[in-house]
Amino acid sequence: MNKHHFGDADWQPLQTGISQFFHINRIEDYIEHIKFPLPPHRKTVYDFIFLTQGHSVRTKGLDKYEIEAPSFFYLPPYQITTHEIMSRDAKGFYCHFDAEILTKYYKPNDLVKEFPFLQFIGNPIINVEQQVIHPITNLLSRLKGEYDLHAQQFDVIGIYLLALFVEVKRFMGPATKLLENASFRVTQQYKEALMQFVYQKQKVSLYADLLAVTPNHLNKCVKAVTGKSAHDLLDEMILLEAKALLKQTSLSISEIADKVGKEYLSDFVRFFKTKTSLTPTEYRQLN
Repeated sequence: MNKHHFGDADWQPLQTGISQFFHINRIEDYIEHIKFPLPPHRKTVYDFIFLTQGHSVRTKGLDKYEIEAPSFFYLPPYQITTHEIMSRDAKGFYCHFDAEILTKYYKPNDLVKEFPFLQFIGNPIINVEQQVIHPITNLLSRLKGEYDLHAQQFDVIGIYLLALFVEVKRFMGPATKLLENASFRVTQQYKEALMQFVYQKQKVSLYADLLAVTPNHLNKCVKAVTGKSAHDLLDEMILLEAKALLKQTSLSISEIADKVGKEYLSDFVRFFKTKTSLTPTEYRQLN
């Protein structure tokens, strides 16, 4: 992940014995070293950013979000993401943590029920009011203090994280009601299904069956909402997955082609080059 964020630069972030389970840093200490845009990738840990100044653009699956201070952006494990930009005046915190830190207090399913912003799908942004920036940054600073001391006290870290989540939850709006627009509902369900099943299902008809609609109806709904076809969104999801696999794994090009449903290597290379103007090998070698 260091190579992913900082390329081949000599500068490296602080590493401690718990970095794979918990890490936190001030954005302003890292921003000059990160090479934006970051390519599609996924982690096995939760992560979030809290902006107190500046703005950023980040994706969660196929949805793009513009993040303006003061606000949080949460990303769950295994969700694919890109980070397109963060303004150079950005300030705040970045943090990632393993769910095991909180299993003493919540089972994984109970955790995401209690704090819906940690869910795999749904709105990852929570805007907070100016008057609570200080208590929130105080909690984050205490977490950073534990990390900087190479602390192994996961109980303390877990308590601070939960206190933070409880504070943030106060600013969640009421649960978003399903819009009356049926096309929007179907399109959102399709996007969510793509994020979860793209390795198992690479045909629009399979998603239509999953959503209990006809392929034609699914395509009409997606077209009405996004201006793109259902097949276009499927291609976008396959491309995101392929990019992440090329950058984050040592799988061969043919293995990646098979994983994203391209039976013949030549089909995958043609598909990838049509979408990016690069071959898979050229993209993998791109710094």
